[in-house]
Amino acid sequence: MVKLCYLLGYPLEHSVSGVMHNAAFRELSLGYRFESLPLPPSALEKCLKTELRRKWVRGASVTIPHKMRVLRHLDEVDPLAMRIGAINTIVNNRGRLKGYNTDGEGAMRSLEEAFGNLKGVRAVVLGAGGASRAISYHLSKVAEELVIINRTYENALNIVEALKGYPECRASLSAKPLNRASLMEALGNSELLVNATPVGMWPRISETPVDAGLLGPRLMVFDIVYNPPRTRLLEMAEAAGAKTLNGLGMLIYQGAEAFRLWTGREAPIEVMRRAVEEALGIQT
Repeated sequence: MVKLCYLLGYPLEHSVSGVMHNAAFRELSLGYRFESLPLPPSALEKCLKTELRRKWVRGASVTIPHKMRVLRHLDEVDPLAMRIGAINTIVNNRGRLKGYNTDGEGAMRSLEEAFGNLKGVRAVVLGAGGASRAISYHLSKVAEELVIINRTYENALNIVEALKGYPECRASLSAKPLNRASLMEALGNSELLVNATPVGMWPRISETPVDAGLLGPRLMVFDIVYNPPRTRLLEMAEAAGAKTLNGLGMLIYQGAEAFRLWTGREAPIEVMRRAVEEALGIQT
């Protein structure tokens, strides 16, 4: 019996997760298949109560807008995911669903490969969704300062207040509303900018969360968007002399850990990388 893994989100046209995971399953000759399952929020609960618990379903990846919504529908949540407050991976074990978060670890691995040791960094994270929660948690353990900026100030403040309750989160933490004045103030004192929002993602590729005048050569800019691989934000950051990183590495590394949780096997990371690069038309 072929085991299914799903991608739960809405919409899903931008995703290449299926290409990545199916290439990995084929490489190891596993009887698994990964399928996209577009779910508007109104359909999420029914899916988690029925389809995801079927014996031939091994689990799911979770993306926008469901990473926080799924929490209340699971039987068990990994302690790290509970601290983060968001789920990006679900494992079905004989009809019981357990949630995990591999986003933060995937993001940090990609960041450290690109920019080196981040201990003591002063960072700004844009957004207050599931990806922001994961990245902010991990950054707060190594950063000197961390500012979370979001359109809805209360959502950014909620993350800050949660992180302050964890002794391992040692950064100086603050929240700000998203506007040019707060961006100017925060970025003027920072070395790392993380866009943890979907702004600039295909098909709305002309959009950017930060205007060019706020970027400069002192910054490292990480945009978690991977489609397109070079977002408008990254184009502007490069033009301003900043170091840049897209979301490709985060996608692959979080996916590799999800693969291990579903299959019990180490993921063929380079196979996954090649499949994603080919799907996105990246020349290597």
